[in-house]
Parts: sequence; structure tokens; C-alpha cells
Amino acid sequence: MQIIEIERLSRDYGEGRGIFDISFSIAEGEVFGFLGPNGAGKTTTIRHLLGFLKAKQGEARIFGRDCWKQADVITKELGYIPGEINLLNEMSGDEFLKFMARYRNMKGSGRTQELLERFELTPTGSIRRMSKGMKQKLGIVAAFMHDPKVLILDEPTSGLDPLMQNAFVELIQEEKKRGKTILMSSHMFEEVEKTCDRIGIIRQGHMAAIEDTATLQKNKTKTYILTFADPSQTKRFLKEKLQMKQVSELCVHVYVRDDLMHLLHALASYELQDLNVATQSLEDIFLQYYGEKGEHHE
Repeated sequence: MQIIEIERLSRDYGEGRGIFDISFSIAEGEVFGFLGPNGAGKTTTIRHLLGFLKAKQGEARIFGRDCWKQADVITKELGYIPGEINLLNEMSGDEFLKFMARYRNMKGSGRTQELLERFELTPTGSIRRMSKGMKQKLGIVAAFMHDPKVLILDEPTSGLDPLMQNAFVELIQEEKKRGKTILMSSHMFEEVEKTCDRIGIIRQGHMAAIEDTATLQKNKTKTYILTFADPSQTKRFLKEKLQMKQVSELCVHVYVRDDLMHLLHALASYELQDLNVATQSLEDIFLQYYGEKGEHHE
């Protein structure tokens, strides 16, 4: 069953900015990673799902409901962490959480205390005086406190220290086991790799790729860093039919996905000083779609 559905969604801001013919869906119990640099269209897409923007073309649905026409119903049933945490500064953290509980018609405090303990947050002070990390923790508690079936998370670990980032990853893994449906936009490639079933990459407002995380991991390229005994061996090796790049007079990088035996057979007739292996990260795969400098469009 598809819980989140985006079908041919477009919004053109002019000068190449916006989103164009975006389509993807997220099944019940799936964690979907939504990757792209600032300005690629992630937040615009999310704002349509939350009912903040009306679709110019196409549709956005959650639970089969139109995200614009039934926004009030949908937003009470999901958890949301915005990319820029902007809470009610005149309140204390406690007052804010009680306000959110009333807005959602919660009968009790839900998971609030459990989450406060998990993220080591004491919410008694004024929000205005909280650090970015504390506000982020408060936003996480507010998003999960009512135990929603659907979560939309925009840069959820921004401002958190590594310990709290790990705590968040563990929370997502637990929620995944409980069958929650999650859309997570993040620049933290490691947390996406650890939590997401599929990954969508958005580029200049267009979906560049949607892949299973397992497939991306399986297709990672390994880089074999070869250091030859002398320049003549390097020169001879460069004639081999392998994907490679000469780095220096003695050093060559060979890129291998599934032809390792070819490389090993070739190396049998060469003398090496050194051999090292580096595995491609999810970030490297991301850069294949964007180019090493990335593409930035506000």
C-alpha cells in the first residue's frame, strides 16, 4: 500500500528554479531518503506534501488524501521536522510540547517523556534561550511524541552532536521495525545509508534517480590504489584494458565494480611497492549524479 504519493508534481519559479514533473511514492513501512543540494527542490516538494503550497500541476497525496484540500486532517496525523527549526520563542519547551499535544487532540503525553530522556533534553527553559541543538531535539520530540504513522523529516539531525545523531538513527531504525512510513531529506549520507530502504536523488528540480539502497551498496565501486616499483611498469600497466587514472609517476588508481579477477590476472606480471583499497561511499555515488562541484540553485 502506497502511503505517500507524488504524481507529476510541478512548480516553476522561473529561471530554472522549482520542481518539474516529480513522481515517486513511498510504501507503508518504508523509509525513503530524499537527497539533493540546497535549492534542488527538496523543500519545495515537502511543502506540497504538508499542504503549505498548492500544486500548479500534478498531485500530492498522503493516506490517499489530497495534501492541499485536506491539509488540516493530514498534518495532525503525521510528524514533521522542518529544515529550519523556527519554534514559538515566547514559550518554554514544556509549554510548546503541551501546545502541540492540544493541537493534535492527544489525551495524554504520548511518548514525550521517553523521547526527552532518549535525547537528554530538559525542556523547562525558554525556547528563545535554547541552543540550535536543543531546539532540534525539541523539534524531534514534537514530531514523534504522538506516535504518528507517517513522518516527514527535513534535515532532522542538523545541529546535533555525533552522540545524538546516533540516537536519532537508532530511533529511525526502531520506527522502521514498527512499520512507520518515513520520508527523510538529509545531507548526512551515513545516516541515510543506515536507515533508508530507497533513495531518490533530485537534481535541478528533476528526479535524477531512484534506487534501492541495497542496490547502490552492491554496485559501489572499489578503488585499488597501486604503487609500482618503477615508472616503466606504470607505463606498461596503463595499456591494460581497465578503468584507471594515473595519479603520479608510480601511482595508478584502478576502479573496479565486478571485474576484480581481470585486475588480479593483470597484476600477476607486475612488481608493486604497495596496494590499498578504498570503497566508494554513498556520497561518492551522489557526486556521480552532480559532478564533483555539485550544482547549486537557490
